[in-house]
Amino acid sequence: MSNATPPGWYPDTSAPGSERWWDGTAWTAHIRAVAPAAAPAPPYAAHQPAAPAGGRGGGSARAVALVAAGALVVGAFVTGAVLLTGNGGDEDPASPQAHSTRTPTRTGTDDAAPGGESPSPAGSPSAQDPTVLVDQLNGITLPIPDGWERPERAIGDGLLSIRTKGSYDCPGASSSFCYHGTVSTRTPSGTDATTPQALAKEDIGEAADRAYEEDYVGRRIHGGITSHRQIAAGEVAVAGRTGYFIRWKVTTAKGPGGYVQSLAFPSAVGSESPVIVRYAFDAGPDGPPLTLMDTLTRGIRPIGDSATDGGVGSAIER
Repeated sequence: MSNATPPGWYPDTSAPGSERWWDGTAWTAHIRAVAPAAAPAPPYAAHQPAAPAGGRGGGSARAVALVAAGALVVGAFVTGAVLLTGNGGDEDPASPQAHSTRTPTRTGTDDAAPGGESPSPAGSPSAQDPTVLVDQLNGITLPIPDGWERPERAIGDGLLSIRTKGSYDCPGASSSFCYHGTVSTRTPSGTDATTPQALAKEDIGEAADRAYEEDYVGRRIHGGITSHRQIAAGEVAVAGRTGYFIRWKVTTAKGPGGYVQSLAFPSAVGSESPVIVRYAFDAGPDGPPLTLMDTLTRGIRPIGDSATDGGVGSAIER
């Protein structure tokens, strides 16, 4: 249909200050916060050069003062206009969404096209819950085990992650901080792979490199990978979907090395786009037990569905 609303992020009126993803046919569970407005530029007078020494400095200073006074008057006028029109809420008057005539709002049900309003999914966990990582884009939650934490900032290219509490000096770069265990979620892009098995096979090498070869700024925090071997692979049930995992044991030039796993499965929401979860556990006595990888896989849930059965980690061969 020529009038169909294209996929994209649209304001979620049931959650002021957030947007929800419309996949072209239905609303998904993907929600994101609207980016905050940029700070206003300083008054024009702040950019004026200092008055030169001599008899003409007074005239230049007066001109600067007049410009600054004009800027303050204009600012006061704009502030008054905003207050009178009631545009002082969460919506940023400088934001494209605030003035666009083509951006629809949500009304009706979750299945309605943009232009309808709908509440957020029932039972959706809070993004601030310290016991669960909420990935709104991929529509899943991941439990945060005891002794683990959610970093205040996303890592690398914006991946959502959890990690063991307490860092240590990386064996290959003592000025950097390493963690004994990390797990991150991501949406694959720029790939022709379509099946969970193909996605996991394609991702495992990059997952190993990112964990033990080089970090996001090129530091060889473990001295680099010297060898690897696959120790497990196979189908696994994840959040009610059939996924596929591959697990490697990597040996590094410095430190005890570690275990890396790539898990791929279709999302349970929207268009069921693929999801990848990466695991990286240090080897040795300080690293988390391998069984925790299976426990976390079993704990993956669709947002709003705490009862969906997870993976079959107890049957994974080691």
